[in-house]
Amino acid sequence: MSTLFILINVAFLATGIALIAFMQKKGLSFGKRVIAGLGLGIALGLITKLVFGHDNAALDGTLPWFALIGNGYVGFLRMIIVPLVMVSILSSILKLKDARNLGKISITVILVLVLTAAVAAAVGAGSALAFGLDASQITQGKAETDRGVALEKRVGEAKIPVARMLLDFIPSNPFADMTGARPSSTIALVVFSAFLGAATLGIRKKHPEEFSSALKIINAAYAITMRLVGIVLKMTPYGVMAIIAGAVVRTDYPAVLNLGRFVGASYSALIIMFAIHLAILALFRLNPFTYLRKVWPVLGFAFSSRSSMATVPLTIEAQNKKLGISDGISNFAATFGTSIGQNGCAGIYPAMLAVMIAPTVGINPLDPAWLASLILVTTISSFGIAGVGGGATFAALMVLSAMNLPVALAGLLISVEPLIDMGRTALNVSDSMVAGAVSGRVLGEIDMAVYNSKDAELDQVTAG
Repeated sequence: MSTLFILINVAFLATGIALIAFMQKKGLSFGKRVIAGLGLGIALGLITKLVFGHDNAALDGTLPWFALIGNGYVGFLRMIIVPLVMVSILSSILKLKDARNLGKISITVILVLVLTAAVAAAVGAGSALAFGLDASQITQGKAETDRGVALEKRVGEAKIPVARMLLDFIPSNPFADMTGARPSSTIALVVFSAFLGAATLGIRKKHPEEFSSALKIINAAYAITMRLVGIVLKMTPYGVMAIIAGAVVRTDYPAVLNLGRFVGASYSALIIMFAIHLAILALFRLNPFTYLRKVWPVLGFAFSSRSSMATVPLTIEAQNKKLGISDGISNFAATFGTSIGQNGCAGIYPAMLAVMIAPTVGINPLDPAWLASLILVTTISSFGIAGVGGGATFAALMVLSAMNLPVALAGLLISVEPLIDMGRTALNVSDSMVAGAVSGRVLGEIDMAVYNSKDAELDQVTAG
């Protein structure tokens, strides 16, 4: 019987794929296809959970098919990250009249990411206090206990000086970094590409023929890469549908209800911080509603995939094609945002955990001096957090150990981690794009005509 149930679920998945393909054939916009994929995924996941949830064999046999489409799409996204980042940065640098502008771009982007991380930490702490979160009130089962033991064993990994983290950004072996060998590999590739671009720019006057040849090669590589990006991005609605369907099936609903107050506090903090992002855009005379209308498909994918890193190609394209931000800033903001100042994973989450754990060891979380030190530690610790699953846990370990708090209690939330991580990842990606938009505005590298135009640019990228 389980085999029949699996076949029925796969047939539902195939029907969803056919519906999205039909929408594309009828010319529905990219954004509408993404939201259709999101809706179909939720419906497919709920139906599978409600109808076949009693049959574990059916679910175990169905989830790999969801993963084939969802994880397959994420794999294609990861495939294009290295060529997209490297070629885009090289191309944008060669358009610069002065290589010193690279420093201005880097500093501005990082400054925005770090400052928003500090604000996010304050919002997370405030939300935990407002909801009265206390780790001692959470029931600890076997899964939570095992998770706590595992976290205690990882504390040593988190006790890394910030100077060492910054050192990891140096691409001592760029070819290894092209394989994603380290959590900091993407930023290391950005640094390598920047140096390579600056070196190429440096031969423009002394060796014009060689420079011209290099420019032709890079321009050709850029055109090919952007075509590849367009092909992969067309798969987004299908990937979103399969990923969200799998997430809905795997969600432990009784646990969500049991930890409802923490989930509510988390999403309240995430929504408040997202509103702050929109306020920051308004402060720099960028219409926040235009921003929201243009980037929500990217945020939707980040929400369903739970990976800032996998969202990088979408983040770059949305900034460049939809918001009018220059190639250089789009790439720097998208890539730096995967490892620096993540508002959700490295800002809100560790601060909330620290506030709810503090009372268990006799610390008053309302003490202004303690709160100030928590925000400072969280901000500093937001450097070098990988934009993949588990990044928030590593950030929490860093903050809790630095604040001399028991890290094992972070394991109490294991059952609702996936649900919270969805919102955290979407906020991380929003922060990257806000950093790009603000930097573009400050440095005069944003085309306001594109920013204020109708939402059609990404459809042009994925057309054909």
